Amino acid sequence: MVDIEEARKQFQRIDTDGDGFITAAEFKTALAQQGDWNVTESVAEAVIASRDLNGDKLLSFDEFWGYLSK
Repeated sequence: MVDIEEARKQFQRIDTDGDGFITAAEFKTALAQQGDWNVTESVAEAVIASRDLNGDKLLSFDEFWGYLSK
């Protein structure tokens, strides 16, 4: 299980505009910064959609944490 404070730091690092949500573009950028340049926008959108519980095409911290703490 991941530590919630570490997860919060990771979430904030990915949420580059600081609006409290991770978009597919932010997710794609974060993966590219970690060296995964092969992730396309559509793949990033699919990953977000698979974890997006309310269907707003954004990942809130609660959704992010819910996925990590499974």
